[in-house]
Amino acid sequence: WQLVESGGGSVQAGGSLRLSCTASGCPYPSFCSTYCMAWLRQVPGKEREGVATIDSDGNTRYYSSVKGRFTISQDNTKGTLYLQMNGLKPEDTAMYYCAAGQGSLPYWGQGTQVTVS
Repeated sequence: WQLVESGGGSVQAGGSLRLSCTASGCPYPSFCSTYCMAWLRQVPGKEREGVATIDSDGNTRYYSSVKGRFTISQDNTKGTLYLQMNGLKPEDTAMYYCAAGQGSLPYWGQGTQVTVS
């Protein structure tokens, strides 16, 4: 089962980007009724950190450093997870990953690079 991220790039501080993560169906039948999807990011040499999560009921949570600037959403008709990033800061520079699972997050995309200067 694949998760494919897109939408990364280079932007000046204060700018915006929208990341997308497309999933091809469900990895097994019960997954799509109860799941959690997440955006995480990692800078080389640092631990991966959470950014935002959304569950199958549409409940969202945000890491404190992005709260108020980033918005996680999903379009189940398109099988796509989004991360709208506004007010970007240089410290948001990282490789961004989407991940999915039930409880744990065993499914990961390949990542998309975001660079803020």
